[in-house]
Amino acid sequence: MRDEKPEDLRPRTKRFALDVIRLYATLPKSTEAQVLGRQVLRSGTSVGANYREAYRSRSKVEFIAKIGDCLKELEESGYWFELLAESAMMDASKMLGIRDECNQLLAIMTTISKK
Repeated sequence: MRDEKPEDLRPRTKRFALDVIRLYATLPKSTEAQVLGRQVLRSGTSVGANYREAYRSRSKVEFIAKIGDCLKELEESGYWFELLAESAMMDASKMLGIRDECNQLLAIMTTISKK
């Protein structure tokens, strides 16, 4: 199964998780920001964990299911990024890189899931 995977995204999804952790650390300490931050912390760090499970999958069906989990977590992360930016809890310009990476990973995982 591993030979069919086009690219090892493990380092990239780990970097994304680390970027999410760093973003969380810079959030204001208000209750609202911390609630949203914990949500994005959970969803953003689980992408890499789910991808690692997909990478070690025992079947094509299991692989596709785990890639689907990655897609769900990336979509959710994108939502929390939007709320953080649109509520002005975090400067939207400081989130451009992480939001772009989220969108790129979404595109890659979508392509993988369709193959």
